[in-house]
Amino acid sequence: MTIRVFVVDDQDLVRTGTIMVIQAQGDMTVVGEARDGLEALARLGKVVADVVLMDVRMPLLDGVEATRRLLAGGGPKVIVLTTFDLDEYAFAALRAGASGFLLKDAPAEEIVAAVRTVYEGDAVIAPSTTRRLLDHVAPTLPLPADPPIPLTDREREVLQHIAQGETNAEIAGRLFLSEGTVKTHVGRILAKLQLRDRVQAVIWAYEHGQIPRI
Repeated sequence: MTIRVFVVDDQDLVRTGTIMVIQAQGDMTVVGEARDGLEALARLGKVVADVVLMDVRMPLLDGVEATRRLLAGGGPKVIVLTTFDLDEYAFAALRAGASGFLLKDAPAEEIVAAVRTVYEGDAVIAPSTTRRLLDHVAPTLPLPADPPIPLTDREREVLQHIAQGETNAEIAGRLFLSEGTVKTHVGRILAKLQLRDRVQAVIWAYEHGQIPRI
């Protein structure tokens, strides 16, 4: 099945380059483009997209609010694009429901891999940039008082490794489990906490004090 991609960026060269990368893939097609959040919402109301590549810093309506509005209506999955890996806008977009984020200067193969990953139902978490982003921004988040955490000790341990940006294979190696067992634990964690994907699990872990803060 062809993955339908919509590209949003106020920089013409970046947007055009991204479109060229997507169109060069045999399993993808660009169904539309926009220069800002308002234009994106209007055009996405007229086309069907599976994945949106959304810049976070744009005039008129930024990518954070555009993502929030788009996903509130059950829209397509969103990958946010940012120039800086320590970017509070990117973090806010993740909290608004985005399925991950990429740096704008990411290699072409990383961009297309992220689109495929998100399309298949997973989330894009690059350990290095995600960890730096969360370490930078997450300490400013307020902690709820005595939050209920309906997880077993093993599930909580797996959650902590997810929050470090580790893959299922890496978690399996650290905890001496099979990759299938880790995948089962991840599924149970998401179900119990009513989370959509690993990105939301990372944010939940930080917001509820499950990861040591700097």
